[in-house]
Amino acid sequence: MTYQVPVLTPTNYPVWAVEVKSIMDAHDIWETVEPNALGEASDQKKSKQALAFLFQAIPEDMVLQMASYTEPKKVWDGLKTRYLGVDRVRTARLATLKRELESLRMKEGETVDDFVTKLSGLASKARSLGYELEESDLVKRLLDSMHKSFLQIVASIEQCFELDSMLFDEVVGRLKAYEERIRGTEKVEDTQGGLLLASEEKSHVCKHCSNGRSNRDDFGLDRRRGRGSGRSRDGNECVRDKSHVRCYKCGELDHYKNECSKWEKEEAGLIEEEPIMF
Repeated sequence: MTYQVPVLTPTNYPVWAVEVKSIMDAHDIWETVEPNALGEASDQKKSKQALAFLFQAIPEDMVLQMASYTEPKKVWDGLKTRYLGVDRVRTARLATLKRELESLRMKEGETVDDFVTKLSGLASKARSLGYELEESDLVKRLLDSMHKSFLQIVASIEQCFELDSMLFDEVVGRLKAYEERIRGTEKVEDTQGGLLLASEEKSHVCKHCSNGRSNRDDFGLDRRRGRGSGRSRDGNECVRDKSHVRCYKCGELDHYKNECSKWEKEEAGLIEEEPIMF
């Protein structure tokens, strides 16, 4: 099996270090950088192979800078110091990453995949600086950082499973399944809401003239023509069904307020009581 050699760039050192370490370990030459036992003498042939591999994995201008190193461990340590800094700088970076991990929260509308990618990226950066997050710690941090819309599934996971032995990928899978369920429910509710709105806006057809108008059209026509009347297609006046209409004056059905006999009587009484002016 052959492996493609990843090339170091100014921004990919954490990922590059993981890839190079795994490839060198697969070729059985990583022990030249980190011996398995203290004081163990390294194999000269493997050291040359590891050195040649590292020179292929760094830019050409950096090869000239590292040309004086004859041991792969010195090349590896030199790259680590250059990209991660000395211990003091590394400690400051690690403290910043820890604060970001503690304050990281899932935002509203953010997907589980996007948030998990963000969390895993911070964990990888912290791991490259020497801070190893245990699987259980990563699981608990993920559950504590979820949005409130996932409160139900988070509570179920915490009550039904042992978090210390639960895998991070398993938790992510359960959260994604719940997210898909929520999206499916929201789509159904949106569809039902649209159907209800369409039914409310459905045209009312007059049984006398077969004219169809919506509620809002009826309201506008009532104000212009007088409530309860309209025109049929042949131009004749059409009287709408008012059996469901309740008068605001007397409270009885089958007529509007301006058609109420009590209203007409009161208006007539007010006219008679008006004094005659000379």
